[in-house]
Amino acid sequence: MNAPRIALRSFSRAQLTSKSSLLGARIPYRCLSCSTRLAQTHQFSAQNGADGARTTHFGFETISEDSKDDRVGAVFSSVAASYDTMNDFMSLYIHRLWKDHFVRSLNPGINPLTSSSSEPQGMNILDIAGGTGDIAFRLLDHATTIHNDQTTRVTVADINPDMLAEGRKRSLETPYASTGRLNFIETNAEKLDAIPSDSVDLYTVAFGIRNFTHKDTAIREAFRVLKPGGIFACLEFSKVQNQLFDAVYKRWSFSAIPLIGQIVAGDRDSYQYLVESIEKFPSQTEFRDMIRDAGFVIPGEGPDGEGYGWENLSGGIAAIHKGMKPIGA
Repeated sequence: MNAPRIALRSFSRAQLTSKSSLLGARIPYRCLSCSTRLAQTHQFSAQNGADGARTTHFGFETISEDSKDDRVGAVFSSVAASYDTMNDFMSLYIHRLWKDHFVRSLNPGINPLTSSSSEPQGMNILDIAGGTGDIAFRLLDHATTIHNDQTTRVTVADINPDMLAEGRKRSLETPYASTGRLNFIETNAEKLDAIPSDSVDLYTVAFGIRNFTHKDTAIREAFRVLKPGGIFACLEFSKVQNQLFDAVYKRWSFSAIPLIGQIVAGDRDSYQYLVESIEKFPSQTEFRDMIRDAGFVIPGEGPDGEGYGWENLSGGIAAIHKGMKPIGA
């Protein structure tokens, strides 16, 4: 089986062939210092709660694991129609540049003029938490315009039907709506029963994985569905590296974004949760280790684990993480 031709320049020959080099009610507040104190009193715990139920975080709030999907679903149902506007506010409009760079770094598509006749035509791409189609459209545009690839296809998977409905509506304005190259399915990233094992060339998730209840489970599912040589690629808000810049960014995030959400969308709570979810997301190092622990080879790392293994964007406001399923896995 041939490995997909995507983002392999970041991997050494040893990495390509060896697995050993790889794994309730919202409490209101109005200021960053209050947010910090609240975060300290609502630390994430995978332990049992007082009533015996397992708990997780919903922003800075501790809730039962069973209720998180519904709570997150309500947020994204609320913001589905204004999703791009939401990301504009949260990233100061830079998210569009990040997404373009993310897709270019993956270089999706197979040029039919340069591929051998034994290779399958086009790539099978799975875009997780991609309901509105924002990444999927970019992936198909790149494959079509850069590689003259008319057969690469993208399945957009999302747990939220309102986000998927928005994506289907937007897809009607693209050239891909009736081509068979774009499909939308409602499914949970932690249990991809509709996706066969070893069937996907490229798995993407952009600004979605921080909302998952069990991120490690979702990453292991990504490993299962990817073909050997397939790529896991994640674009997500992350940890700003410069302390001064981080202080300014957090002040903007916690003070301005919920207020803008209230003014523009009439929904302060949803935007408040989204800001808090960024703060609760693992650091670059922690998330890289989660990907490695699932079995992936990490680009940018040496044989002894040196090197970062991720790409910071805008000083760490966001980061790109990649992993490759080892050939022979």
